[in-house]
Amino acid sequence: MSGLFPRERALIAPGAVHVPGWLSVEEQRELVAACREWARGPVPIRRTRLPNGGVMSVRTVCVGWHWQPYRYTRTADDVNGARVAEFPEWLVGLGRRAVEDAYGSGGGPGPGVEGLPASAAYSPDTALVNFYDGDATMGMHQDKDERSGAPVVSLSIGDACVFRFGNTQGRGRPYTDVELASGDLFVFGGPSRFAYHGVPKVRPGTGDPGCGMSGGRLNITLRETGLG
Repeated sequence: MSGLFPRERALIAPGAVHVPGWLSVEEQRELVAACREWARGPVPIRRTRLPNGGVMSVRTVCVGWHWQPYRYTRTADDVNGARVAEFPEWLVGLGRRAVEDAYGSGGGPGPGVEGLPASAAYSPDTALVNFYDGDATMGMHQDKDERSGAPVVSLSIGDACVFRFGNTQGRGRPYTDVELASGDLFVFGGPSRFAYHGVPKVRPGTGDPGCGMSGGRLNITLRETGLG
């Protein structure tokens, strides 16, 4: 993760684009501050309990819509019954800029609204914010609880991680391991929208304290639920 060589943007799979260093340090600090507010409530950050009784190692807070395995609701019935924080308009703008920078203003594998660039058509209405401490991981999974096939925008802040991006058929190979560092953008849509992906490892102590975090990794994913 040394800065000896610049990291280049990369097409990881059709529709899956990694843009290193996309967020400025100031933007990272602003996002960290917003995430801290959301983590306090109205629905506090928590570890999600899965239907099989297991508990996820990441801690999660939601904005716009509340995700619980495996559906979206406006109220957090599995936490405290409160309505989740509203999805702010500035976050919509950030998502549109991310899609445009990943795919270009001409479109790419975006939402596919005829006559509009992908960035203008993209309208995220929920964010899942996951906090990883040094031991947290995320198993291979698909983001498939949304009714929209619009791209997923993923932002990383804090410690770097190994992000495993796979195929649409199953959790096994082929997959590509990508190092996501603080400020990195990863967008996946089109043919890769339902690819399995996960985080097998976080690299503690690799984050820049200037981003506003003293340890751990924040991952913010913006999505269109398609729920209206």
